[in-house]
Amino acid sequence: MRRVMVRYRVKPDQVETNERLVRAVYEELGRTAPEGLRYATFRLEDGVSFVHIAAVDTADGTNPLGRVEAFARFQEGVAARCDEPPVATGLEQVGAYRFFGDE
Repeated sequence: MRRVMVRYRVKPDQVETNERLVRAVYEELGRTAPEGLRYATFRLEDGVSFVHIAAVDTADGTNPLGRVEAFARFQEGVAARCDEPPVATGLEQVGAYRFFGDE
């Protein structure tokens, strides 16, 4: 299973747009229910920073987000929305309690 965290900071006037685009991703994920993906997005308490955490566990290792149309729309303008561009960091789990649905 591959886990990744992406963090970025949007311009204050772009928070609403970013959240709308993120919600559209989750609406599509809810309809399409791709296998092998666990995904969460958080807005940090500064109000302009976002963190996305994804866990991908597919047979061929591909990320199902790549096939989500709303995610493509989210990515299209992300650079223009940001004060700090997205930075992806791989995660190695040391411990977790039900965070990724593990019992």
